[in-house]
Amino acid sequence: MKHLRPTLWDRSAGSWAPLAGMLFFAGLMAAGYYYNLTFIQFGLLDLGTRLVGMSAQAVAANMALLAGITAAAALLAGGLMRRQGWSRDLRAKLRLAFGVVAAQTLLTALAPSVGSPPAFTAWIVLASIALGIGVPATFSLAVDLAPVRWRGLIGAAITAGAYLAAAALSASWTIGAFRAFLLPLMLAGLAALGALAWLPLPLADRLAIQHVQPAYGQGRFVRPDQAGRPRVRRRLLVWIGLMFGIYFVDSLGFLRLAETPVFFEAAWQSPHLGPRLAIGLAHALAALIAGVLYTALDEKELFLWVFGLFALVHLMYTFAARAAAAGAGQPVLGQALLYAVAVSLYTVLNFALWADVSTPDTISANSAVGVALSGWTATFVSTALALQLRLKGVPLDLHLRIVDALALLFFLAVLLLIFFAPPARVRKLPAGRAAGRRKT
Repeated sequence: MKHLRPTLWDRSAGSWAPLAGMLFFAGLMAAGYYYNLTFIQFGLLDLGTRLVGMSAQAVAANMALLAGITAAAALLAGGLMRRQGWSRDLRAKLRLAFGVVAAQTLLTALAPSVGSPPAFTAWIVLASIALGIGVPATFSLAVDLAPVRWRGLIGAAITAGAYLAAAALSASWTIGAFRAFLLPLMLAGLAALGALAWLPLPLADRLAIQHVQPAYGQGRFVRPDQAGRPRVRRRLLVWIGLMFGIYFVDSLGFLRLAETPVFFEAAWQSPHLGPRLAIGLAHALAALIAGVLYTALDEKELFLWVFGLFALVHLMYTFAARAAAAGAGQPVLGQALLYAVAVSLYTVLNFALWADVSTPDTISANSAVGVALSGWTATFVSTALALQLRLKGVPLDLHLRIVDALALLFFLAVLLLIFFAPPARVRKLPAGRAAGRRKT
């Protein structure tokens, strides 16, 4: 049997469409992730507390509201896209993404004019709806634009681009600084999306049929059942559920460290470019390694590496934080570099996984469930919880001990699932098919 493999340049047709599609998808997703990392996660905290004058408890409640509405909107949009057949319609997805980016651009421009708690909550609700619809609209583009063979490295490019920009270019974590950087980027993305979505371009026509090719449509973890229908192994669904835990633990620890000046002034918010650039490059290098690992390893080894490294890094930097509380010195930048490695590993997994457990018909619903529950809900619920723990007077040492315990708990859960799971049953092939396979 001759296997079909996507190439960056189709020599037979002289077409650069596959490469253009990959670059467009990586750029779109990297810009969107940067927006979530900076403007949503930290810009809204600055807007609510410093400019609007809300209490930390009120901001925490609004962040929890954002998580709930975003997750609900993503699930509803993903289900609707699957029922209407938009999941396999490239132009329909591009038009949805265009509407989302247009709404986000307008909301971003208006954000500094928010001047009261009711206006802040209204902004949160509108932004949440746009963010939720954007989840299936953008992640489902992977089956059209990201070949299965290259998804690990495309996820690495997305992760590297977003984190490198967030670390190296975001010296001031304020709503005004984020807005000034993002608005030109969003307007450029809006123009590109509009051209592909609404104009009769040959490039869009070529990209719109790629999902029917074996190299694009069916994900690497999808296997046919006995009736020939595509399915995902049950154990992999458990791994996806564990992604919720890693996002939750990461955000719960990181946001408390963000309130600890000794960590951020010497690392993520250093006035000097050198430390911030080093963190961004560590993110990029780790993302490249993760992209290679994602392509080379099966799901058991992949998740074991990710959870193991994540738990180890959490223990390392929280041990140092407790040592600092006791008066000992600590290599703050070194811990930030280790943290960047762990975060990039699981972020690459997030960008590549949902398409690889889906088909063109199921990608919108699957990505909505995965990203809404493991990403948005976990991240922003933990944001609200971190603020609540600080308000209750929980000291940094106890907070980090809780984070350590949760990280180790999820790592042990992975070990149990791998080593104590029943062996997979091997389905016998019919005699004709078995003979055919031996001939190939």
